[in-house]
Parts: sequence; structure tokens; C-alpha cells
Amino acid sequence: MSWTKVLAVEALSPGTRQVVKVGNRKILVLNHENQLYAVDNNCPHLKLPLKNGKITEDGAIVCTFHRSAFDLQTGEVKGWCSWPPGVGKVLSMVSPQKVLPVFPIRVEEGSIWVDVQEE
Repeated sequence: MSWTKVLAVEALSPGTRQVVKVGNRKILVLNHENQLYAVDNNCPHLKLPLKNGKITEDGAIVCTFHRSAFDLQTGEVKGWCSWPPGVGKVLSMVSPQKVLPVFPIRVEEGSIWVDVQEE
């Protein structure tokens, strides 16, 4: 395990998110309903940023560009490239479904730590 301290706990109040750099990766750290998550900031579809993605009621983050949705806990695909209508189907063929990388996260001594294995 390669744990890295990324933020102070008070820097991430409920409903907020922040992108942090760990090694060569940009990690999106979110506080959704007092639960912390760490996911790759790049959507696996076309590597576009997820920072502004909507969080659904069932705990998925939705890419603002093509509306692919990923479970925040597991990274599993909940929906793949549904936007724009018609064109989304073609775009989904450009890149097959891929899981969003998620990373273990913990709080220790007032800091948020993320375990990121380099590619």
C-alpha cells in the first residue's frame, strides 16, 4: 500500500469535492453525505474530467460530457455514454465500457489519506 496524505478533513465539508495530484494521477476526493470517496478524476470513456459530475441518489457519479455513470464505491459502470442522443451510441463504440478506478481512503489524525498504486 502506498498511502498519501492529500487533504485536511476540514478542507472537505459535506457536499464538496477537490482534485488532488498523487504521483502521476489526478484523484477526485468527494464528501458525499458525510461519506468520503476517492476516484480517478478522468472518465474512462474519453479521459474527460469528472470533477463537476452530478452525484445520483443511488451513489453514482455522472460524467457531464457523455453521461456515463459510475458507482462511487466500486467504480462499476451504471450507464455508458448515453449522450448526446443517437451520437452517444457511436461514441460508446469508440471506447468499450471500462470501470472507473476507485481508491481506498481513510481519515487519520485530522487528515484524509488515499492509497494510489501507480500504473
